[in-house]
Amino acid sequence: VQLQASGGGLVQTGGSLRLSCAVSGSISRFDGMAWFRQASGKPRELVASVGGGTNYADSVKGRFTISVENADNTLYLQMNDLKPEDTAVYYCRTERHLKGWQREYLWGQGTQVTVSS
Repeated sequence: VQLQASGGGLVQTGGSLRLSCAVSGSISRFDGMAWFRQASGKPRELVASVGGGTNYADSVKGRFTISVENADNTLYLQMNDLKPEDTAVYYCRTERHLKGWQREYLWGQGTQVTVSS
């Protein structure tokens, strides 16, 4: 299984972007999916997750929406009202629950989002 993230780019403050994460296989096999981001010089942080409900980082609540389209095996992140502090490389990740507390994670390659002020 491979994850291919796309949709990043350069946008002005207040603009919108939609990120996509195409999964080469059935998306239904995963117990959860998420978007992370990593700004330059900072640790990677969770942006939004889906699976047993949706969760968002406080910094993106009300502006970002995570969704899954099972028909085309794609995870999306709709980002509205973008701010310069949203500038980062965005990564998608899948999660699969194995035996007991074991987890299997797969990462996409990342897509750059740059928000100009």
